[in-house]
Amino acid sequence: MEGAVHVLTVPDGTVTGRLSGRHLSEHAGILALPGGRVACVDDRRGELLVLDPFGDALVERTVPVAVPAEHLACDPSGRLLAVTTGLGRNTEPWSDLLTVVDLDTGETARVRTRVGEPGVTVLGGGEPLVVLRHREPGALAVHRFADLLAAPPGCPAVTPHALLPLPDDGHGDAQDPGWGRVFAATGEGVHTARRKGDALVAETVIPWESPARGWYLRLDTRRRALWSTLRGGDPDPLRWPDWTNQAWRHDLETGRTTRTDLGPGLVFRLALARHHTAFTRVHPDGDELVLLDNDDTDGTHDTDGTPRRVPLPAMDGAPRRGGTPWEGVQRRAVAASPACDWVAVTRGGHCEVHLVDARTGHETGRARVATPLHHGGHLALIARGDGADGDPVGR
Repeated sequence: MEGAVHVLTVPDGTVTGRLSGRHLSEHAGILALPGGRVACVDDRRGELLVLDPFGDALVERTVPVAVPAEHLACDPSGRLLAVTTGLGRNTEPWSDLLTVVDLDTGETARVRTRVGEPGVTVLGGGEPLVVLRHREPGALAVHRFADLLAAPPGCPAVTPHALLPLPDDGHGDAQDPGWGRVFAATGEGVHTARRKGDALVAETVIPWESPARGWYLRLDTRRRALWSTLRGGDPDPLRWPDWTNQAWRHDLETGRTTRTDLGPGLVFRLALARHHTAFTRVHPDGDELVLLDNDDTDGTHDTDGTPRRVPLPAMDGAPRRGGTPWEGVQRRAVAASPACDWVAVTRGGHCEVHLVDARTGHETGRARVATPLHHGGHLALIARGDGADGDPVGR
């Protein structure tokens, strides 16, 4: 967001707070904490930011962490955090640093793990554990949080307390705190593991039931379900307008999986509102917000009913045919709160945030900020006590 963070009220769009000189890690995302607070990482300053948009002071705390931040997660209490490092603006992974933080005591430590782009979850339910999801070779590496926090200065190398093998192509992580289970997306499906003591025990792989695969996992905190977007077609980035996309939902209570076609183009992250799941679809023929009614996903009937599609104004500098959807182009960010029916969508490069009522599909407001929101910017929609902190992984 061009080095600025804005806080706006919903639905009127009034700016109530602003931070300048901040450059948030898009990949690590924004992590919901109890009390309506959030955590994110400033990749330029090398700081974890704890923000309270409802408090008198927006910045509640800053903590030095290793960057570039790749993934961010906390334990179910929101007290213990872990930040992994990844690619940043480099062509190959180069950093093996992991930072752990205790927000209550202020203690922090940095250790060396494995070079790569590891995902991370932090488990409670006994002695807290940090679980790193590695690739090539794939594994879920289990570390005791207390051991990491007690590491001496100097970023020492650490050895996992336990390892669980995983395919080499893992990408996408989630945790179900109530059941002590972690999930990792791979080409063959969602690998599931449950905590047993200070280790993990593998459970049944949840298949995609599609030739496509998901690269992203998210926990629905209201309905105990996993969501992903399945991307299929020729993986060549130049063929992105022809990529297929399906919304994938797996009910953790019933074990039932449903898939819904979203249309061709670029679809990635999703947002969970009170009654809907929202996706943005970018395509040369026109962009849209796609809304799925979650009341049709209770296990009694299919989710294959027609999604609501809301056209979005075109972006200058949007991805074009013959180019990739990643380099030097504008994109969109989408956000929602499980306590609200609002869905917010950015218009990259245009300083605009569209606010849509998911119940009607109508745009009810359009906020403008003082920065262009290049590449879609970073976006979160927060309601105090909305239960979003039940998903302890940064999004």
